[in-house]
Amino acid sequence: MGNVLCTCVDQSSVQVIEQFGKYKRMAQPGFNCVCCCLGEAVAGGMSLRIQQIDCRCETKTKDNVFVDIKVTVQYQIEREHLYDAFYKLTDSRAQIMSYVFDEVRAQVPKIPLDEVFLAKEEIALAIKAELTKSMSGFGYAIIQTLITDIEPAAKVKAAMNEINAAQRLRLAAYEHSEGEKIRVVKAAEADAEAKYLAGQVRAVMIGWCIKRTRE
Repeated sequence: MGNVLCTCVDQSSVQVIEQFGKYKRMAQPGFNCVCCCLGEAVAGGMSLRIQQIDCRCETKTKDNVFVDIKVTVQYQIEREHLYDAFYKLTDSRAQIMSYVFDEVRAQVPKIPLDEVFLAKEEIALAIKAELTKSMSGFGYAIIQTLITDIEPAAKVKAAMNEINAAQRLRLAAYEHSEGEKIRVVKAAEADAEAKYLAGQVRAVMIGWCIKRTRE
């Protein structure tokens, strides 16, 4: 018994068993025996759950504005390619982040700042397509890629807020002037209507007086 090691593998996980340094098998969830006398040892483990990486990348837009792009990537190891996922990559998270940085810096510099906010989905889809193409050979499936935040430099953000405030003030002034214009027009129309009615009454009175005089 001293030459047998017992290992318990968590649900949605696997452990890699090697024999004399060479791959032997995958230990599935539950109780597993490792025969140390035969040179077997646990080389490591992998989670089969969906995992998430949050990447923050600084890049420059087409109109030379620096922005921080926050990208969230959800990925999962494919059960059919456990060997590749364990042995082909030393650090899968660093590899995924490198591909994200490359794709963000390839896409965003083509777009002006104002359009970056509107093109979030297109950029996210481009990142997912590149990650899927690159990581599938290592046994990783890309589940979802989202751009969760776009943050310009502080000075640029302050300038954008000032521009928006100025636009709102101009709109408010325009609406106020339009309201004044409508009020003046309505007052003039009411005055004209009153004068017209007064003229009608005067005409009736004059006609009545002339009629009485003739009688």
